[in-house]
Amino acid sequence: MNKKVAIVLVNYQDYATRFLLACRDSLRRQNYPADQISIYIVDNASCPESLKYLQDNFPEALILPRSDGNYAAANNLGFKQAIQDACQYLVTLNMDTELDANWLQELVLALDQNPQAGIAQSKILLAPATNQHSSEMKINSLGNIINFLGFGFTSAYGEADREIKDYPEIQGYASGCSFIIRRETFEKIGAYNEEFYMYHDDLELSLKTRLAGQQIILAPRSRVFHKYEFSRSVQMLYYLERNRYLLIFTFYPGYLLFLIVLPLIIMDGGLLFFSILKGWFNTKKKVYRYFCSYRNYVKIIQERRRIKKFKIVPFSALAQHFSGRIEFQEIANPLLNNVVNPVFSAYWSLIKKLF
Repeated sequence: MNKKVAIVLVNYQDYATRFLLACRDSLRRQNYPADQISIYIVDNASCPESLKYLQDNFPEALILPRSDGNYAAANNLGFKQAIQDACQYLVTLNMDTELDANWLQELVLALDQNPQAGIAQSKILLAPATNQHSSEMKINSLGNIINFLGFGFTSAYGEADREIKDYPEIQGYASGCSFIIRRETFEKIGAYNEEFYMYHDDLELSLKTRLAGQQIILAPRSRVFHKYEFSRSVQMLYYLERNRYLLIFTFYPGYLLFLIVLPLIIMDGGLLFFSILKGWFNTKKKVYRYFCSYRNYVKIIQERRRIKKFKIVPFSALAQHFSGRIEFQEIANPLLNNVVNPVFSAYWSLIKKLF
């Protein structure tokens, strides 16, 4: 019997006017039984105009308005409504995508055939600027990689598309662009941590899933074409940098925090200098202010205790697969590539032998 599946999309301001129609049309073409699909659009930072646009252009979707723009909270709202509606599998999908007709069917099949997996990620391809032959497709993500200093980046970015057999395990984290999670997994790990607001939310959800003893796998025949724009990923520098530290303080055991303190200080010094040079020093100061508040440390301690209740895999087992390199695929930085990465990679290789 086919599982009842929820698909959650999040709109933010003018996002829907740019991307919704193409995404909607590809959702309507899915081969999965339509009566087993529930679509939820969370209208984040909702206004009367955006609400009307969504209702007029996607009438079969349930629109859930929110006001504050918190992306993690928006996904929680959509998933919790789906659970109330008895959906068994929960899918998060970026609106700036178009989908292969078998996209959803293959995502569901990945979890159906792999009971040890809590999450399955689609093969995410870069949407071509013009119609091109499929052999020219480039990869956006085959699963994401975690750096030991809290950075996250995609694997195989820009490589030519290729056939992948079976369901490879993702040792890092699933991209929030397109993945499916079991309802039971989502409930067990306690949903998204809304303190992350946006960015690294998929990373923290994936870490919790793996700490709970469940795998993350790639569903290579579930294909998504992502209209990825690097400039959109760097506009929220505050959350990118703050959430890197928030992730470390939330998940890393004390001994690992001690072992990485030196490269952490070195990297922060480099980023501080870079922030002054590039004009976002005030953003860096805002990050420091966040971690000067004892209330935020109370939240971190509470979250660490909550994770401890369901954790059955030691964090060291996950950290063994962290990378020593920092990869910003769209930025060529000789200092990073020729000095920082070789030194940090050697340091991390040594540190991993200690736990």
